[in-house]
Amino acid sequence: MEKRHFVPKADREYTKADFASDQMVKWCPGCGDHAILSSLLNTFPKVDHKKENICMVSGIGCSSRIPYYVDSYGFHSIHGRACAIATGVKLANPALSVWVNMGDGDALSIGGNHLIHAVRRNQDFNITIFNNEIYGLTKGQYSPTTKFGQITKTSPFGNIDFPFNPGELVMGAQGTFFARAIDAMPNLTTDIMTRAAKHDGCSVVEVLQNCMIFNNGAHADITDRAVRDDKIIVLEHHKPMLFGKDMNKGLHFNGRYFEVVTLGENGATIDDVKVHDETTEDIGIHMSLARMHGDLPVAIGVIRNVERPSYTQLYEDKMDEVMAASKYKCVDDLLNSGDTWEI
Repeated sequence: MEKRHFVPKADREYTKADFASDQMVKWCPGCGDHAILSSLLNTFPKVDHKKENICMVSGIGCSSRIPYYVDSYGFHSIHGRACAIATGVKLANPALSVWVNMGDGDALSIGGNHLIHAVRRNQDFNITIFNNEIYGLTKGQYSPTTKFGQITKTSPFGNIDFPFNPGELVMGAQGTFFARAIDAMPNLTTDIMTRAAKHDGCSVVEVLQNCMIFNNGAHADITDRAVRDDKIIVLEHHKPMLFGKDMNKGLHFNGRYFEVVTLGENGATIDDVKVHDETTEDIGIHMSLARMHGDLPVAIGVIRNVERPSYTQLYEDKMDEVMAASKYKCVDDLLNSGDTWEI
């Protein structure tokens, strides 16, 4: 199978300003969406695609304002249907670099089935999930990622739903690219989005994002400066999985699950620390990394990045194969085939 690169390369150098629209950004002051938008605008010049070939597709929610704030083409669709719309956009015009932007409710509740099958098919577009663990636009209802027991507008006595982990969902759907970022780390978010854009197939980036109004501090237990060094681990391909203020803690895989070791204690050395391999086909390792929390640090960075033909690639190849073997080359050939009569 000949590998194709459908999106034309840029014919000039772009800057962040080239992609910023003239629309007023209407998010609450302090909202993490501002940082995510900035990371996206910094990403586009790095991916080297023509500006007119970038298409933003969104559903409904605070995050779904994105198409208005990016100076390119866009489609503000309906609640939960962004992946379905993006599928049509990419199949109709493979020359587009398609970006899907959804909130945790939009992506994982009403849009959950579309997300699963976009990932399963390895649709060639880039999905960003803004995860603030709440419905922000509609004023604070619990979402599929809201923590168990949390008080919200629609769970005044505590949420009794067990939350989704977006990474686990992507792995379960046999996803080829999953990464996690934090709105308060915009440079890392830009690097992750750039890598996602260069992935052939469906990339999913979950951004842990803060909603100042309806769920302030949703991720504070891992993002506050006082605890961040010990509560998150930034993964790098082919490097030992180290973390901590002094980078002296590591993840050891004992054959069944990850555990934390401290270098120099109980005989632990760097050789006991697992080296991250984002390209392994072993989905179990990546699943374990995606679900870490509590006594284990939350994994940030590219967790999974494997090669597999994209749906766009397979679709175009199949069309070429069928057309080459068919005796019908156009609609006229079909209409004039078989028995015909003049009336």
